[in-house]
Amino acid sequence: MTGRLDGKVALITGGASGMGRAACELFASEGARIVVVDLDEKAGTDLATTIGENATFVRADVSRSADCDAMVEHAVATFGGLHVLYNNAGIFPADDGGVLDTPESTWDQVMAINLKGVWLGCRSGIPAMVESGGGSVINVASFVALMGAATAQIAYTSSKGGVLAMTREMAVEWARKGIRANALCPGPIETPLLEALLADPARRARRMVHIPMGRLGRAEELAKAALFLASDDSSFMTGSALVVDGGITAAYVTPE
Repeated sequence: MTGRLDGKVALITGGASGMGRAACELFASEGARIVVVDLDEKAGTDLATTIGENATFVRADVSRSADCDAMVEHAVATFGGLHVLYNNAGIFPADDGGVLDTPESTWDQVMAINLKGVWLGCRSGIPAMVESGGGSVINVASFVALMGAATAQIAYTSSKGGVLAMTREMAVEWARKGIRANALCPGPIETPLLEALLADPARRARRMVHIPMGRLGRAEELAKAALFLASDDSSFMTGSALVVDGGITAAYVTPE
């Protein structure tokens, strides 16, 4: 099946690398016009050029309301509307640890991007989506929004739990205006960000043992789940959490 996003305009934050890049490429192959949003101007511009005339790049810091307004305005000015808003941008600093040892500045930075950034993206994007006849909001949460871990990452986990709760509320508020809002809850996905965090073999092994499928997910696998939420294939889904985690949240013990 192809063309599931024909005629749609999709804005993807954190779109220049990792999961965001995979989504930009897949959504474009399904007929969408793509607004690549990122802080990395070179990577974002290069990706938009690679995709072709149906893609454009705009630099934005999602923690800044003016930048979020500008990215949506750019989408509407360039392609005439907005139908898919994929709030994918996020960070996971190395010093995000337990309750007692995470610096306050790290907590504030993670919340500003991972949680506030999703809210600002929706605040800017939803009016344009209503004007465009409705559409799909996809907010990236995480499997850690559903469970806890002794390998603490308190700011990241808290931010993703907030995304999950916010998405449910948003879905109910906007359902009768033609807006669907769902959260995507990935497990560990092979991206440059995660590879850097798991460069230590002991740290990697500590986490891999808990994945029933025995491997990390791939960016393209998550992009396919996002495509489902973006397209009319999920037309009766809103306020849901789609978990793509290799079975982590289903497991009590894993295979030897």
